[in-house]
Amino acid sequence: MNQFNEIAPVDIRQNPFQTVGREWMLITAGPLDDFNMMTASWGTWGHLWERDVAICFVRPQRYTYSFMERNSNYTLSFFDADWRKALEYCGSHSGRQVDKTSATSLTPFATPSGAVAFEEARLILECRKLYSGDFGESGFVDARVMDAVYQERDFHRFYVGEIMRVLSRTRNK
Repeated sequence: MNQFNEIAPVDIRQNPFQTVGREWMLITAGPLDDFNMMTASWGTWGHLWERDVAICFVRPQRYTYSFMERNSNYTLSFFDADWRKALEYCGSHSGRQVDKTSATSLTPFATPSGAVAFEEARLILECRKLYSGDFGESGFVDARVMDAVYQERDFHRFYVGEIMRVLSRTRNK
């Protein structure tokens, strides 16, 4: 963890529209001896309930879902473009069948809360779950959005996590 500086959430200078939506992130839950990660491009960070928070979304059929449900902490890890292939792999392969860390050469480490992040990341948000909820048909005001994204009605669960720690890379690796 020596290659990271801890910064305040308010000091994050990255655009979540770019960082989450276009560059992607890894959502990781579970301790170092039993974790899984998945690539995601849905999420955000901001301020809610007098706390700095990060919000991510996981479908129940994803292997990471059970890890998110069992653990109170999770991380969102963001990477430079050099790691795009690793993120593509983590988004197209299930941890049920493969060891994603071996396949991608990502190096996991335990954060102070016991959650897992990666040495290769440039930015890590370490979060503690505050709330989870499920999308459902009755909540959609514009049915076209639901029909475009949830043809099979396999709605995401969303997790609101208080950002407990932000780790920012001190040097490129």
